[in-house]
Amino acid sequence: MSGDGEKRAVTPAPETGAGAPDAASPAAAGSAAQGTVPAPLETATAEPSPTTSAAAMAPDSATGTEAVPAADVAPAILLPSVEGVAAAAPSLAFGPSDADVDRQLARLSRRGFLTLAAGGTAAVLGWRWLISRPGENSQPWPFRRALQANEALWGALWDPTRLAPTYPRSAASPNPRVNGGLGLDRKADPSAWSLKVEGAAAGPLTLSLADVQALPARDLVTELRCVEGWTIVVHWTGARLSDFMARFPPAARDGSAADPRQPERMPPFLALETPGRGYYVGLDLQSALHPQTLLAWAINGHPLSWDHGAPLRLVAPMKYGVKNLKRIGTLRYSFVRPTDFWFEHGYDWYLGH
Repeated sequence: MSGDGEKRAVTPAPETGAGAPDAASPAAAGSAAQGTVPAPLETATAEPSPTTSAAAMAPDSATGTEAVPAADVAPAILLPSVEGVAAAAPSLAFGPSDADVDRQLARLSRRGFLTLAAGGTAAVLGWRWLISRPGENSQPWPFRRALQANEALWGALWDPTRLAPTYPRSAASPNPRVNGGLGLDRKADPSAWSLKVEGAAAGPLTLSLADVQALPARDLVTELRCVEGWTIVVHWTGARLSDFMARFPPAARDGSAADPRQPERMPPFLALETPGRGYYVGLDLQSALHPQTLLAWAINGHPLSWDHGAPLRLVAPMKYGVKNLKRIGTLRYSFVRPTDFWFEHGYDWYLGH
């Protein structure tokens, strides 16, 4: 209180310090005049006050005047440091230059050319070496060894119980395809035909078609497979070759009649030839004794035509068609493997599937 006794309102001195505006400055005066307090410029330490506190709105007890509410504090703007920006900056990876690509392509092209040249040279030299080897039955011996290995494999896999697939008669081709005509003389007289049997226990035999047809007849509808890749279904009628061998048995090594039920006493091979030996095949014993191997005299229920091997032909479904000799003129039992027409022309002797 003053000496004259007049009451005066005491205005507190404004705070001085960091972030507080000077009361005597024009900015402070202007702000006071407008009733607002400018927000301090802080970067990361001040937190915004969402509402004005009740204490700020309470009237001043000393003066009786209402205090001016403080304005909302603006939210702080957080800026990353320079060090953080530098650390987060992605690294830039640059691809190879055009010159690098050209050098790599040139290196790969040279390598590929040299590899191709070496491989081609080796193939040509290898082929020339193979075809220059001494021949065995119309084949260079390396190829003949490969055929012999194939024959040995099929012989090892032979199963006498395995049968060629059979079909109903309706599945047979109405016009069976003809598979070759080697050894067939169209000028020959069918009525003069006979079958000569050599190596039989009873001595040389000459049989008629009626002698063969006296054996139990069998019908077989199965595939005829050609080495050229085609296959047809044919209906055959004939006698089993095993029945023929039982009726006209071969001579064993001691000269006695060999029984097909004792294969170890049987000659291991058969040779079959057309009249005049224009075509000939060799047959192994296990294929001859197969239950589907026939001496056939009919096709699709009719006597064989001349181009299908009349009057009697071999049907061996476990062999390819070139082994199925037509118009059998001679059948010979043999203890030595006989030659074969296509074997002499470079094919496999076994020719089974």
